[in-house]
Amino acid sequence: MMSKRTYTLNFLDIDKSMLAIAGGKGASLGELARIEDVNVPEGFCITTEAYKEIFDNNEKIRKLLDQLGDLKVRDRKGIGATSAQIRSMIEEIAIPKHINDEIVRSLEKLGERNAYAVRSSATAEDLPTASFAGQQDTYLNVRGKEAILKYISKCWASMFSDRAITYRLQNGFDHRKVYLSVVIQKMIFPDVSGIMFTADPVSSNRKVLSIDASFGLGDALVSGIVNADNYKVRDGIVVEKKISTKKLAVYPLEHGGTKEQVIDAARKSIEALTNEQILKLERIGRKIEKHFGSPQDIEWCLVHNASDRLDRPDSFPDRIYIVQSRPITTLFPIPETNDQNPYDHWNRVYLSVGHQQMMTDAMKPLGLSLWQLSAVRPMHKAGGRLFVDVSQELSSTHGRKGLLHAMGQHDPLIKDALKTIIERGDFITTLLDDGKNHETDVRNKTTQTKPQIENDPSIISELIRSSEKSLAVVKESIQSKSGLDLFEFIEEDMPGFRKSLIDSRSMGVLMTAINASVWVNEKMNEWLGEKNVADTLSQSVSNNITSEMGRELLDVADIVRSYPKVIEFLQNTKADNFLDELPRFEGGKLVQISIIKYLEKHGMRCSGEIDITKARWSEKPSILIPMILGHIKNFEPGESKRKFEQGQQEARKKEQEIVDRLKLLPDGEQKVKETKRMISLIRNFSGYREYPKYAMVGRYFVYKQGLLKEAQALVRGNVIYEEEDVFYLTFEEFREAVATKKLDHQIIDKRKEEYKLFEKLTPPRVFTSDGEIITGKYKREGLPADAIAGLAVSSGIIEGRARVILKMEDADLEEGDILVTSFTDPSWTPLFVSIKGLVTEVGGLMTHGAVIAREYGLPAVVGVENATKLIKEGQRIRVHGTEGYVEIL
Repeated sequence: MMSKRTYTLNFLDIDKSMLAIAGGKGASLGELARIEDVNVPEGFCITTEAYKEIFDNNEKIRKLLDQLGDLKVRDRKGIGATSAQIRSMIEEIAIPKHINDEIVRSLEKLGERNAYAVRSSATAEDLPTASFAGQQDTYLNVRGKEAILKYISKCWASMFSDRAITYRLQNGFDHRKVYLSVVIQKMIFPDVSGIMFTADPVSSNRKVLSIDASFGLGDALVSGIVNADNYKVRDGIVVEKKISTKKLAVYPLEHGGTKEQVIDAARKSIEALTNEQILKLERIGRKIEKHFGSPQDIEWCLVHNASDRLDRPDSFPDRIYIVQSRPITTLFPIPETNDQNPYDHWNRVYLSVGHQQMMTDAMKPLGLSLWQLSAVRPMHKAGGRLFVDVSQELSSTHGRKGLLHAMGQHDPLIKDALKTIIERGDFITTLLDDGKNHETDVRNKTTQTKPQIENDPSIISELIRSSEKSLAVVKESIQSKSGLDLFEFIEEDMPGFRKSLIDSRSMGVLMTAINASVWVNEKMNEWLGEKNVADTLSQSVSNNITSEMGRELLDVADIVRSYPKVIEFLQNTKADNFLDELPRFEGGKLVQISIIKYLEKHGMRCSGEIDITKARWSEKPSILIPMILGHIKNFEPGESKRKFEQGQQEARKKEQEIVDRLKLLPDGEQKVKETKRMISLIRNFSGYREYPKYAMVGRYFVYKQGLLKEAQALVRGNVIYEEEDVFYLTFEEFREAVATKKLDHQIIDKRKEEYKLFEKLTPPRVFTSDGEIITGKYKREGLPADAIAGLAVSSGIIEGRARVILKMEDADLEEGDILVTSFTDPSWTPLFVSIKGLVTEVGGLMTHGAVIAREYGLPAVVGVENATKLIKEGQRIRVHGTEGYVEIL
C-alpha cells in the first residue's frame, strides 16, 4: 500500500483502483502502461496527497470553498468572483519543500531536460458516469524544472476555473470532495494525432470504430481549432473516409510552448493516415477497449519512423503512442438479455417501450421490474428504460407486414427506421414462411383483426364496473398481506389483471373505435377530399376518464375561486400537507373536501406514471396547486361544462356537414347510412381508449402502498436508511431483503449513480444489438422549406405562443398558449384545458396526447424530433394539425 507521505507515483505503479490517488487521467494512464504492445510515453503522477496537504493547511481557501458550496449554477457573477480569488491564492502558494523535493527527484529519473506535458487529473474525471473532459487545464511542451513546478500550481488552480465549478455544480459533485492529481508525461512530437472512438459516436454502433486525425499536436483537435479527417473502420475494413481541408496545425516551439501554423497548400487535402496506419490504430483501439471492458475515447499520436526524440532514430516503422483513454459516457447501453432460445445467435432489433407508453424518462429498478412482470411479452432493460426485441417478427415476411402496419399507425418514425433495417438485407435473417401460426402471428393479431361488437354503450359501463369491483377486492385483500405473502399476492394478481385488460370485449371496444376512425378518415378523404374528419367527430365523447380528469379540476377551481383567503394561502404554499391547513380559512373545509374527492378518483396519477416509484398526486398533492390557480386566472366559472358542450356541438356540426355533402354523391343514401354507423361507433367507444391504463395505474398504486409498508419495516429494522432506497432494488431483490433482513448498501449507492447517468441519456426509438441507433424520417413532399415535420394527430391550424415545458409542475400557462414538450401522459391532461395547440417529440395516432387533443379539439402534431430544442420558449408558431408540421413564425 502507498504511504501517506508518498507524493509521486510512476505510471507503472498505478492501476485503475487508484482513482482517489492519481485521478481519472492518472489511473487510466497507469492501466494503459500495463497493456502489452500499447506505447504510452513515460511519466509520473503528483498524487492527490500533495493537493490535500496544501488545501488542508489553508483556512482562507477553505472559507472560499464554503462560499462556493452556497452558489447556484445560474449565479455566474458569484462563481466568477470566487473562482478568481481561489485561483490567485493557489498560484501564489509556494509548494512545500518536502513535496517539491519529491517531484524534482521523479523528474530527474526521467530526465530534467526533456519536454513534458503537465496535465490535470481530477478524482471526478474520466468516470463511467461523467467524463469531466476539458474541465481542468493541460500545458504542453513545458521545459525546465521551474516551469514544470509553476504549471503544477496552475493545474491545481484550474480546479476552480468557472467552467470546472459550473460543471461540478451541474453534476452534483461537492467541491471539497473532488481532488486533483497532476500528470507529468514526456512530450511526444507527433506528425499526426487525433482521437479514436471504439464505438461510432454518431450512430452508437459498437462494431464501427471512428478515427479523427489531423497534422501536429492532438490537443488542437480536441479543442476544436483544427479540421480533421474522419475514418470509419469495421472488422478490419475501412468502410468510410471523409478527408477535410486541413488549414491549421499546432506544433511545439523549440524553447517551450506551442504555436499555430498554416499547413502548406500541397498538404491541405491529403489524407492524414494511410490505410495501414488506420488499421493499426483499430487493432490498438480494440485491445484497449477489451482491457477496460467498455467502449473508449482514446487520444493518440503517430510519429513517423520513431523520430519521437524519446528513442534513438533507427529502422522502426511509424510508431503510435496512446496518451489518454476514457470511457465514452454518451452511448446508450445495449439491452440486457438472458434469452435461451434457438435464435440467440441472431442480430437483434429493439423497440422502445417508453415511446409507446409516452414516458421516455429513466425509470428506477423497482419500476422497471414491476413493468416487466406485468408485460405481455418479454422486455429488456437498457439505460433505465425498457425495450422489446422484434427480431423474430422481422425474420418473416408475414411478421414484418404486421409490425410495419402497427408501427405505421403508432409511430411512423419507428416504421421508417425498421424499413431501413429491412432494406439493408443483411442484418436480420429472413426465414421462409411455412403458413403455420408463428408467434409473430399472435403478437400482431390485435393490429390485423377487425373485431365486430354490438354497438351498445352499456358494454363500456359493464367493463368499468367489472374493473372497479376487481380493484375493490384487491384493496381489501392486500390489507391483510405483509412480508413474503405481499410479494406473492402481487405476483399472483398481476397475470389475471393483465388478462382482463386484453380480453376480447375490452380489445373489441378499442379496436372497433380505432377501425371506425380509420374508416371515416379514409372514406371522407376518398369521397369528400377532406382529411382527418374523425378528429372533430371524437370531441367530447363519453366515458373518457382522462378528459374527465381535466374538466373535473376546472370544477375544483370553481369552488376555490369563491374564497379569496384560500387563494392567497395556495399562492404562498408549496407544502404537501396544505390540505390539513385549509379548514383554517373561510371556505377551506369545502375546498379540502373537493380536492380530497378529486384525489380519491385521480390521485394515483402523476407524470411518468408507468414507473411505480414516481410520486403520485395523492403523495404530493401540491403538484395540483399551480394548475388550480392557473384555471382560476385563465377561465370564468363554468368552463368545464362549456368546453364539453362546445366539443359536442363541433362534433354534431361536423356530422351534419358531411351527411349533407354525402347525400349529393352517387349512392349518397348508402354512404350516409354507413358513415353514420361508423360515427356512432366513434362516439360510443373511443372514450374507452384511456380507461385500461387508468385501471392499471390504479392497481399499481395499491401495490405501491403495500410495498411501502414493507419498506417502512426495513427502515425500522435498520436494513435500509430510508423508504425510497427500495426503489433502487428490483422486485426480486426487494423480496429477498424482506426475507433475509439483509442488504448490501453498495447496491443502492451504485444504482443511484447509474440512475443519475441514465437520466441524462436520450433513449432511441429503434436500435440494434450492435448498439446502432436507427433514426426514422418523415418522407413527405410539399411542405414549406422551413417546416418542422411530425405526425398529424388532431386536425386544425392554430397560431400562438410556444411554451416549451419539460416538467408538468413547471407549467405556467395562459389560455391560447401552445404546449411544446417531450411527451405527455394522462397526468398532463389538466393543462390541456388551458392550451390551444400541442407539439410533442414522442407520440402516435392513439397515444394519450393525440386522443385527448382530439377530444378537446386541439390541433396537435406529435413525433416531432427535437421539438423542445428547435422551438424556443416564447416564439410564435403555427401548428398544422391536419398536415402534420410546425412553422416558426
